[in-house]
Amino acid sequence: MSPYARPSVADRVFRDAHGSIIDYGNRWPDSPPEETYSVDTHPERFAPLHTVADALIAHLRDAYDVEILEKLSLTEDLLRPAYFEVMKAVRIQPNDPACAALTFVFTAYPGLYVHAGLLHDFHYPVCGCDACDTTWVAEVEGLEQLVFAVVGGHYRELVGHEPWVGFALTFPDGAASGSSRAEDVPVERVEAAMPTLRALDDGWASWPRAASAART
Repeated sequence: MSPYARPSVADRVFRDAHGSIIDYGNRWPDSPPEETYSVDTHPERFAPLHTVADALIAHLRDAYDVEILEKLSLTEDLLRPAYFEVMKAVRIQPNDPACAALTFVFTAYPGLYVHAGLLHDFHYPVCGCDACDTTWVAEVEGLEQLVFAVVGGHYRELVGHEPWVGFALTFPDGAASGSSRAEDVPVERVEAAMPTLRALDDGWASWPRAASAART
């Protein structure tokens, strides 16, 4: 089984209202201008997220012991409805219940929501406004980090006593974590998740390889 390789994506040039090329990711050496907040000039620059997500799904299908489901009703995995029209939803469910599932929700923005495990949604991009100035490459890198942290068993979900809901991810070159008030998550989802999360002392397990991949 070949390792995952990010698909090739052709570079695109985007221009501002004056015809100048926009150097996304390097526009604001200091603070962005006030008028760039809540303005999203070229959301189409994030289209490669869909290309990469499709490649990730294909790789996970071939490399791991999983079940793949694709239907729009899987958007119900998200904690909150997608803000944009949903084009496609795909859940990758490992056949080992100790492993966290991933649900990819493709939106017309174009962007991506990923529901990981039981209590967390991750958005790519979180915000595509001109002030944030993020690039598709940065968003894709974040997506790939998330996916392979989950697949590798480096993902924990936590529920605290205050109460709060949190996550922790570790990567080969770093880590990420976050938390929110438990009341911001549907209470029935938290209650349903608690028995599973309590049983996962070391967090979610790494995904088992597919039999065909394990032989290569």
